[in-house]
Amino acid sequence: MPLLPLARSASSIPARSASYLLATLLSFSVGAQSIHVETRTTPPSRIQLGNERIRDIYTALGSGRASVAVVANHTSVLFADVAGRQPVHLVDTLLGLGVDVKKVFAPEHGFRGEAANGAHIDDGVDAKTGLPVISLHGAHRKPTPEMLADVRAIVFDIQDVGARFYTYLSTLVLVMEAAAEEGKFVLVLDRPNPHGHHLAGPMLEPALQSFVGQVPVPMVHGMTLGELALMINGEGWLGEGKRCDLGIVECRGYAHSDRWDPPVAPSPNLPTAEAIALYPSLCLFEATAVSVGRGTPTPFEVIGYPGNGLGSFAFTPEPMPGAAPSPKHEGLVCTGTNLREAGRLALEGNDGFSLDWLEWMHEQWVNEGREAQVFFTSPGFFDKLAGTSRIREALSGGGGLEGVWPQVMRDLEAFDARRKPYLLYPMQRNSP
Repeated sequence: MPLLPLARSASSIPARSASYLLATLLSFSVGAQSIHVETRTTPPSRIQLGNERIRDIYTALGSGRASVAVVANHTSVLFADVAGRQPVHLVDTLLGLGVDVKKVFAPEHGFRGEAANGAHIDDGVDAKTGLPVISLHGAHRKPTPEMLADVRAIVFDIQDVGARFYTYLSTLVLVMEAAAEEGKFVLVLDRPNPHGHHLAGPMLEPALQSFVGQVPVPMVHGMTLGELALMINGEGWLGEGKRCDLGIVECRGYAHSDRWDPPVAPSPNLPTAEAIALYPSLCLFEATAVSVGRGTPTPFEVIGYPGNGLGSFAFTPEPMPGAAPSPKHEGLVCTGTNLREAGRLALEGNDGFSLDWLEWMHEQWVNEGREAQVFFTSPGFFDKLAGTSRIREALSGGGGLEGVWPQVMRDLEAFDARRKPYLLYPMQRNSP
């Protein structure tokens, strides 16, 4: 079944009370900015992850004969959602099968998921297995020829959250590119996408390509990493249009309309399903004066900044090792809004993306007599996250975002058509 567009408003947001705006925003009925499935669904039985299809993995790796590097982190475990069953890490599983695992490549947040966002991660040795752990978020973000010299295959098994700027996608792109250059095989062990039910936000403009935007997809791309790997290869998005030798071990029992909550938090600042649901809508605040709650128990569930009249809800960011060692507005009381209920509604609904919160906070900032441009503490980084300068320019120019959405929706419709040959799973599960 094709994706269905939400009705959307073309009006800007005038000055209103915080309570009125919050009620409106919680309904997700203003400024709808996505294409989405008709209804959210519940899978009739447990979804089997790609990493649980051990026989298929073993066969794809030449019955264990291939020397292997594994791109993995703390989410790379089997059966984490099965009550009473001890989760087993993929690396331990492969070693137990006699697979010749040479090394582990660690993405942002590290192999054990204990590093803060953006933190430089050094190479090391895994204490449990004795394997070399090579950081892809330190001196190198792309494996070098020397790193791949002693392996034939690269196994990729990481839980993504479905946003273009979440850097595990960028790591996949660079791993595939290195593999294509060195003639190595990449095997992606696929997983559901918590945001697989919708497409939202601007497309990445080529001039803004960066580690938070490697390929021309929307902010919310609606695809699994396995599907994206096929599209990256098929569309020639790797360097010089190269293609890598690629295999996908698919999930079983998954449809894009399914609600699926990762059983292991994908990173320290996305500890809950509500935070994951709100993440694509709130991430642009990272390059503004607004805190999203890093340094609190509820990151990506709250927004606010010091010294405003937004209401009675307040939070104070404090250093949190491994999650927020130096949070924005550290030690200062931030007044704002608790969005946990909005996150809960987003989990249940067929759409959950909105930049209305961004527009509202910017308007509040200006109404307090502050300079519009100062709201954006890092304009260049904001544009890289957004994939375009049009959002920042529209707000800084004193207008709303109504003029941005027609082109965004046209781009989403074009991307939806372009991605269809690469989809591995049904878009809409039929109701029983």
